[in-house]
Amino acid sequence: MKPSHQSVRRLATPAAMPSASKENIGVYCNPAHDLWVKESGPSVEEVKSGQALKEGEVTIAIKSTGICGSDIHFWRHGRIGPMIVEHDHILGHESAGEVIAVHPSVNTLQVGDRVAVEPSQICNKCEPCLTGRYNGCLEMRFMSTPPVDGLLRRYVNHSAIWCHKIGDMSYEDGAMLEPLSVSLAGMARANISLGDPILICGAGPIGLMTLLCCAAAGAEPIVITDIDQGRLDMAKKICPRVKTYNVQPGVSMEDAGSQISKLAGAPLTTALECSGVESSIAAAIYSVKFGGKVFVIGVGKPDMQIPFMRLSTQEIDLQFQYRYANTWPRAIRLVQNGVINMKDLVTHRFSLENAVQAFETTAASAKTGAIKVLIQSEG
Repeated sequence: MKPSHQSVRRLATPAAMPSASKENIGVYCNPAHDLWVKESGPSVEEVKSGQALKEGEVTIAIKSTGICGSDIHFWRHGRIGPMIVEHDHILGHESAGEVIAVHPSVNTLQVGDRVAVEPSQICNKCEPCLTGRYNGCLEMRFMSTPPVDGLLRRYVNHSAIWCHKIGDMSYEDGAMLEPLSVSLAGMARANISLGDPILICGAGPIGLMTLLCCAAAGAEPIVITDIDQGRLDMAKKICPRVKTYNVQPGVSMEDAGSQISKLAGAPLTTALECSGVESSIAAAIYSVKFGGKVFVIGVGKPDMQIPFMRLSTQEIDLQFQYRYANTWPRAIRLVQNGVINMKDLVTHRFSLENAVQAFETTAASAKTGAIKVLIQSEG
């Protein structure tokens, strides 16, 4: 029997329900590369009444959201490969917050639960979904990837099954579970093991998160590269035993690979490429040993040139990753039990109302020293 309108609207009692006291606003970009904050949905009236909630959904008051490199790409370049910003579009997919409304069909969450939001919406019918690799869902709707609006809002309705309880974990750490999931997916697919000699290319947020994971997994030695000495200094701060390599302009990919291999002091079995930059991928290919692997986590331009014969004659595997699947429970355990500490990666914090400044700070990271910038909201 179809639920009555009244039953769909009935959520928590007013006494138990956290108040939605402020208007909903979101962070938008468009094809003209504008960036602005304006009113968004669901409206505060819809949040209070529950009228916009669908079966299986909850309303989350978003408390903390990280800015991802993909957010910057969609704003400044209007696209990532085939994913194109064609209309006004809400950004953001690294978020955590508090459940403030629950559809009657949901029995896994209740008002007041603290959750991290996994931004996937899948069909549960295609082969990737049915075989547990739902990151390859043929009908994937990933929040913040056009045309699906993202999480950089004060209030969001989302499927309860993709809202993971975080207990007393901070909302900042909850938001950082998304980039941690990216690194965990890479670690699993690249089969990183205790004692593996590892190269990490790129000391941005994903590279540094991957460094934390490799260190926790017992990889040794670990070398990390970047063009920014400040980011390499951060790598040393979070993992004192890591060896750093500052990539210099004009150095050939062959020479860079040779220098990195020498710095490692052991034949490198795996390179985890986290920048998506063509020259960095090539240097990684020249760094690993015969029979090694270059695993690309980073996102880059649609077409690249690679040293094909180096791959061929050295039997080097070149492997890739797309997002993640089944990583969030593992990520939560690692953070809750102190195995992974991400706090040093957060360098800047802004309010939702000042989101444009947050994006500008992230985009100018070479000058600002930004690693992970978080946008925080009260509602």
